Amino acid sequence: MFRYVRWMALLSGLTAAPVLGATALQCVPYARIVSGVEIYGDALTWWDQAQDHYKRGSIPKKGAVLAFRPVGPMTLGHVAVVSRILDDRRVLIRHANWSSPGAIEEDVLAIDVSDAGDWSQVRVWHSPTGQMGARINPTFGFIYPTRAKLHPFTPDPALGSSLRYASAAADTGDGEDGAELAPLPRAATRVASVQTHAMVAAVSPKPAAPRRKAAPRIEADPFIIEYADNSPSDRSLGDVIADVKRESLMN
Repeated sequence: MFRYVRWMALLSGLTAAPVLGATALQCVPYARIVSGVEIYGDALTWWDQAQDHYKRGSIPKKGAVLAFRPVGPMTLGHVAVVSRILDDRRVLIRHANWSSPGAIEEDVLAIDVSDAGDWSQVRVWHSPTGQMGARINPTFGFIYPTRAKLHPFTPDPALGSSLRYASAAADTGDGEDGAELAPLPRAATRVASVQTHAMVAAVSPKPAAPRRKAAPRIEADPFIIEYADNSPSDRSLGDVIADVKRESLMN
């Protein structure tokens, strides 16, 4: 019975993201509230739903929703809200359920790494490791709200449990467009938490790292945490199940 439960948990984790499912805050309600874009349903459907209702394009604008294509473990796509334009290739975004289940990340870096410079491929800040994520994420483009305005988000247990990470922008003290941003410390600080269901966010007692005016690291890190921000695994489902079986026999 124990092995059966473990296999079922593993399979469910490979077919849906995040692992905690409906118990964790999802990206869709967060993006809808912050952007004011009234679209419902899975993130992968937002781009098509926006047709004839909202303008769409490949140029980032404050308050616009960046719609991600499904890739790897991110089977339902993803949506994030642009909070600031830094330059042609860099923006700050606000989004939820990216670096860890239910996590809220505000004003973190996203970089256009597409050859055409059309934001069709991006890399996104990973708060737990304090650096850019290793995976290149394909996108549909930007959905522009009727009125470009960032709305505040108040954690609501009805939307699922959540925790809030410190933002990259908060560490620099710079609030103007185009400012150079220092990356977060490698051990990112969780600055606030909301306790709902079984999730509790710990507040780090470590002192803040000194501010530095430096470009963020964008090289791939092989030790990055395995979640939606990572490179997808090359291993087949059969290989993963075989590993679980071997581990169960050893215990």
